Amino acid sequence: MKGSHSAGSGGRKSGATRLLCPLLGACLWVAVAGYKPVVIVHGLFDSSGDFVNLLRFINQSHPGTNVSVIDLFDRSASLQPLWKQVEGFKAAIYPIMQNAAEGVHFICYSQGGLICRGILSTLSNHNVHSFISLSSPQAGQYGDTDYLKYLFPQFVKSNLYHLCYTSVGQRISICNYWNDPHHRDLYVNSSDYLALLNSERPNPNSTEWKQNFLKIKKLVLIGGPDDGVITPWQSSQFGFYDDNETVVEMQHQDLYLRDVFGLKTLAARGDLILCSVPGVQHVWWHSNETVFHTCMEKWLE
Repeated sequence: MKGSHSAGSGGRKSGATRLLCPLLGACLWVAVAGYKPVVIVHGLFDSSGDFVNLLRFINQSHPGTNVSVIDLFDRSASLQPLWKQVEGFKAAIYPIMQNAAEGVHFICYSQGGLICRGILSTLSNHNVHSFISLSSPQAGQYGDTDYLKYLFPQFVKSNLYHLCYTSVGQRISICNYWNDPHHRDLYVNSSDYLALLNSERPNPNSTEWKQNFLKIKKLVLIGGPDDGVITPWQSSQFGFYDDNETVVEMQHQDLYLRDVFGLKTLAARGDLILCSVPGVQHVWWHSNETVFHTCMEKWLE
């Protein structure tokens, strides 16, 4: 009798196991498949190797997430014109989007945040859910930083417009978003990238670009007062200088008030998130665990 009891018990166990395994498998599959792929676009002078900490944070909080750090326009190649970079990154990212039926998330750092805006504006069938702009000069850049001294040792912020607002200057990425508040007309008429993205001068594509951009589900703008590179730091949240170099916050900017590419619409939808973190220097945004948990983690589901 013992033998038959034992066999019966074993039979029940194996039956239960046969039932449980597929269920557990299904649960694990749901857990893994529940996270949308994440695409990371680097900034000026960076490369894909700079994002190991961010990769670790994502894998710890959302195990099994497919993360792609796009390895293009690294280091000095990041100085190439932004429209050229947009086309290159777009070609690399589009297949990732096509393989993600539920959509993808963007984390775009520094200059990369402007590249991602170019992709989102010009790609009509993108499927980006969260666009996380990580300390990116979204309203432009105007500051005497170490980057400026390194790139243009003979210039300071007050005279860089002499180079940037020429056809030669516009072949250098930083000049594509150099926004001199004292030479606004020159910026509007000469900027081949940011002034077009912001529809600050007439752009025949502006309606279509706005529709494309508004397909995102969340726009998360991360920055902070101790950044030290993005100038003013509020540019990371679409604030910028007036001609007295007084910062005008996003909500009072013309591009917000006129809703030229969708910021006001996103805010009305409840899909515009500002996340400000003090004490973080520019080069550490993607390696700071507090920034990840505070500003990014919840938007990567």
